Amino acid sequence: MAFEGYKTKDSVVVVFTGEGKGKTSASVGLMARALGNDWRVAFIQFIKHWEVSEHSFIRQIQPLYGNKLFFYKGGRGFYNAKDLSAKDVTPEEHRLAAELTLETAIKCASSGDYDLVICDEINNAVNDGLLKISDLKQLITKRHPKTSLCLTGRNFKPELLKLVDIATEMKKITHHFDKHYLANKGIDY
Repeated sequence: MAFEGYKTKDSVVVVFTGEGKGKTSASVGLMARALGNDWRVAFIQFIKHWEVSEHSFIRQIQPLYGNKLFFYKGGRGFYNAKDLSAKDVTPEEHRLAAELTLETAIKCASSGDYDLVICDEINNAVNDGLLKISDLKQLITKRHPKTSLCLTGRNFKPELLKLVDIATEMKKITHHFDKHYLANKGIDY
C-alpha cells in the first residue's frame, strides 16, 4: 500500500494566510467539504460586519443543515490603528467586538459540539492589535481534541506555526485593484 506507515489525526489546525485573495473562499470550501461529510461546523466572522456573499450563502444553507451549521458575525469592519479617521466605530468598540467574537470562538472550539470551527479574519484581528497573540494561542490549544480549526486572514504570526498542521499562504500575482478597479461582487466579496 502506498501510504503504509502513515497515520490519521483526530483533528487539525489549518491556516489560510497571505496577501493574496482566496483565504475566506478557501475556508468556505472547507466548510462545504465538512458539511458534505456530515460534520458540525461553526463559521465565525471576526472583521466583516457588512453583508458579503459568503454571509448570504451561509444564511441560505443554514436551514438545510439545522444545528449542524452555526454562523456568528462579530466583526465591526476593517481596523487601521494608523488611520482612525472613521469615527463611526471607535478603537475600543473594535477591540470589544473582537474579544466577544473570540469568546464565541473559544466556546465553539472547546465544547466538542463542532467538528470544524472556522475563524475568518482572526489573523487580521491579531495583526491589528485587537487581539493578542496569546489569545490566538489559547484558541488553538484549548480546542477540543476532535475539533479541527481553520484560521484565516493576513499576517499569521510565524511563532505560532509550530501549533499548526496545515498552513497555506495565498500570494498575489496580479489583482485588478492595483489598476484602480473596485472589487467585483461574487468574485471579491
